[in-house]
Amino acid sequence: MVKLKYITAVFVCSLCMVSASACGASKQENIDQGMQLIEQLSYEESLPFFDAALLDKEDAQLSYRGQGLAYMGLTQYDKAVEALEKALSYSDARLGEIDFDINYYLATAYYKQGELDKAKAVYESITALRPKEKTAYYLKGVVEIEQGNQEAAQADFDRAVEIDPEDYDMRINIFCTCSDNGLQELGEGYLQAVLDSEDKKLTDYNRGRMNYYLGDYNSARNSLEKAKDANGGVDVVSLLGQTYEKLGDNNYAASVYSNFLNTTPDAQIYNQLGLCNLKMGDYQAALTAFQAGLAIEGNQLMQVLSFNEIVAYEYLGDFKQATVLMQKYLGTYPDDEKAIREYEFLQTR
Repeated sequence: MVKLKYITAVFVCSLCMVSASACGASKQENIDQGMQLIEQLSYEESLPFFDAALLDKEDAQLSYRGQGLAYMGLTQYDKAVEALEKALSYSDARLGEIDFDINYYLATAYYKQGELDKAKAVYESITALRPKEKTAYYLKGVVEIEQGNQEAAQADFDRAVEIDPEDYDMRINIFCTCSDNGLQELGEGYLQAVLDSEDKKLTDYNRGRMNYYLGDYNSARNSLEKAKDANGGVDVVSLLGQTYEKLGDNNYAASVYSNFLNTTPDAQIYNQLGLCNLKMGDYQAALTAFQAGLAIEGNQLMQVLSFNEIVAYEYLGDFKQATVLMQKYLGTYPDDEKAIREYEFLQTR
């Protein structure tokens, strides 16, 4: 199944929209508490607050939106659809950001239910109202890839890129979607076009990214080393290290990560260091790195780091601890199919 990569980012980033969208509301204490619990991944615990918000006549649209997000977190997509549709029923003639936000969630809930035509219809509604909404075109293309309609998908990907040619994240997402579905050559075209343009404004980091995903790791390394020397941050260091791993130099990759962490603790780099240590067979060092990342408050990689911590315990032969952590993990991320399969394996140990 195609992964809606953009939706993950939308889900995280738009949680903060509630307060901004409700300026002027007399009170929304229950909504605020419910949203705080969602940010903490406490989906079940958040639901009573949205019920209370409706009883206390707080903003109904935001209350139903909160319910929808909680049910999505619980993977109860039928209930999420019901709540989000109720939220949209409170829209008026002047559509605002919150209305489009809810529609994106609704499309995701439809997608998760396998109702691809309904998801596609939502994206079509968005683009009809906002002809330059590049994310909707991209996600519509993702659905069309899932439906086997390559021609329509390509047209929507082209439109997304046309709207913002310098959105390199979008181009990489398109490439990954195509690559995951056996359309590698189609996806490569969106990256190669950047390099062929000979744009003098193209940064070393973005040039390195294009080459990395195209599989030209030597060129990627050269560009990313320049970017690092120019005070490159987390993203540069992360991709540079991964490039050295692709080139087979895991020891140097680990040193790239470690040198950065000596001055700048970061969850993303700890995760990459842990993965690199797993490759090298240093499972205790990998576990230490994942746990160091988990200890950083407010990071956005809790799910990834938590899963990788479990994998490290498995490599160390501590299946009891791995099983305990996996049970906790699935309580928070119940629709992770890879984790479900891993848990089935652990139960045989």
